[in-house]
Amino acid sequence: MKQKDQFDNLEKHTQWGIDVLEKFIKFVKERTEIELSYAKQLRNLSKKYQPKKNSKEEEEYRYTSARAFLATLNEMNDYAGQHEVISENMTSLITGELTRYVQELKQERKSHFHDGRKAQQHIETCWKQLEASKRRFERDCKEADRAQQYFEKMDADINVTKADVEKARQQAQLRHQMAEDSKAEYSSTLQKFNSEQHDHYYTHIPHIFQKIQEMEERRIVRIGESMKTFAEVDRQVIPIIGKCLDEITKAAESIDHKNDSQLVIEAFKSGFEPPGDVDFEDFTQPMKRTVSESSLSNSRADGKSEPKFGGKSKGKLWPFIKKNKPPPPPPASASPSAVPNGPQSPKQQKEPLSHRFNEFMTSKPKIHCFRSLKRGLSLKLGAGPEDFSNLPPEQRRKKLQQKVDELNRDIQKEMDQRDALTKMKDVYIKNPQMGDAASVDHRLAELGQNIEKLRLEVQKFEGWLAEVEGRLSMRSEARRQSGLYEAQNPSAVNSCAQDRESPDGSYTEEQSQETEMKVPATDFDDEFDDEEPLPTIGTCKALYTFEGQNEGTISVAEGEMLYVIEEDKGDGWTRIRRNEDEEGYVPTSYVEVYLDKNAKDVYKSLEKI
Repeated sequence: MKQKDQFDNLEKHTQWGIDVLEKFIKFVKERTEIELSYAKQLRNLSKKYQPKKNSKEEEEYRYTSARAFLATLNEMNDYAGQHEVISENMTSLITGELTRYVQELKQERKSHFHDGRKAQQHIETCWKQLEASKRRFERDCKEADRAQQYFEKMDADINVTKADVEKARQQAQLRHQMAEDSKAEYSSTLQKFNSEQHDHYYTHIPHIFQKIQEMEERRIVRIGESMKTFAEVDRQVIPIIGKCLDEITKAAESIDHKNDSQLVIEAFKSGFEPPGDVDFEDFTQPMKRTVSESSLSNSRADGKSEPKFGGKSKGKLWPFIKKNKPPPPPPASASPSAVPNGPQSPKQQKEPLSHRFNEFMTSKPKIHCFRSLKRGLSLKLGAGPEDFSNLPPEQRRKKLQQKVDELNRDIQKEMDQRDALTKMKDVYIKNPQMGDAASVDHRLAELGQNIEKLRLEVQKFEGWLAEVEGRLSMRSEARRQSGLYEAQNPSAVNSCAQDRESPDGSYTEEQSQETEMKVPATDFDDEFDDEEPLPTIGTCKALYTFEGQNEGTISVAEGEMLYVIEEDKGDGWTRIRRNEDEEGYVPTSYVEVYLDKNAKDVYKSLEKI
């Protein structure tokens, strides 16, 4: 009974050991799930802040601080990968191995306890056989003793016949023989039981207990090794995680604030000249400036060279040039010689020049507003100008240079493809069985056309680039010469205003014009010369020939098609353009206008600002 109790205790203990092992497996499995979840969250976090392709964020990563942040995101991605490695190693080295081991352990434990129960049942059977043999021997002995007593009683009784006595004697002898047989059987069973019992307690049961002990010790060793593996898996990735952290530190140390500042300067440098000093206006003396426009108008009408700020030659329209009433359209039967020549000359207009200049200055904010919103109009009607003329000079130069480099790369790709096809064609010619040489001629022709188109594009953009670089170099030279002039002749610069003042305190227009011819290029002139052209809002067809001989007008021939850049404002004039350098006003009655509806709506909405 005690032995059975020990088997029960061992069975409970070994089951507890298996439960501990399964609990450890479950713990490791949950740890791997946590590692996977953590790695996934880290990867999503890194992906969330990665720059999107073809977005403005990609341009921001030229700064060292942004590149350091990008390196940190990449290292965090690698950092997440190490946690995935931890999960994978724990799953394969611990969870998977221990799960298989637990199944084997359960089978082994079941086998050992089955053998133990079998041995226990065998010894119990032997014990039962011994008890049965003992009881039978005891019964036969009692039966023989009673038969002997009965025989002695019958033999002593004189009234019993001899036959009865003989029968009792035979019965007693039979019982004695049965008792002897039972004794012999009991003795044999007892010897057998003692032998089985000795083997049971000294051989079979110790052997079973030894196997159970070895099984339990292997389980304990295995869980210890698994715990060491649990720590070792983490320790193996520590150097790689350390490298990730070192790279993050290295990226942080690579941040160069001076370089980032220089990039900002290069990115937003416009190339415009800073404004000059503001002149002092003396209001203590009465200013009686009575200058007629005839000096300026006559000089233009007589064919003299028009003084410009900085010697610009491009035909720009001054905003303060007032347009007069346009001529009526010629009659249908009138000859071309009878067609009037347009508006009156500015010489015939007696409006003071100062009033026109004040009118322009008061409308200048509207001009600036229209200029800034005009870029929005360009974007709404389509892409920006191909030559990037809407950008400041320095930014335009950079964009043009980028475009030239991009086109050169495209040319190189096309040339590489052409060279590869040429080699393929040579192979086909030498080995006709490999392919038809004529099959690549069409593609070679396409590549040749593409290369020629790209080269023409490169020439076009290089021309614009040379023009911009030439302007920038001219400005730098003018600024250098202006600085030298001011350094060498400070008195001449300071006496400029005094020379213009007459003895009676008024200003003379003639000296003003003479001084104007000597002044270098100013911001005022650059503001109009660098202004991008107005967007076209439609087209027009000239109904009659118009000889634009006055300032601000343009000559057109009958039937000529031109671009409309400014609609009639109610004064009878329409502003048109023939090409980049030729634009001006014509009488609205002389042309038939075809406005683009979308452009017209946007243009009108901008003019209301």
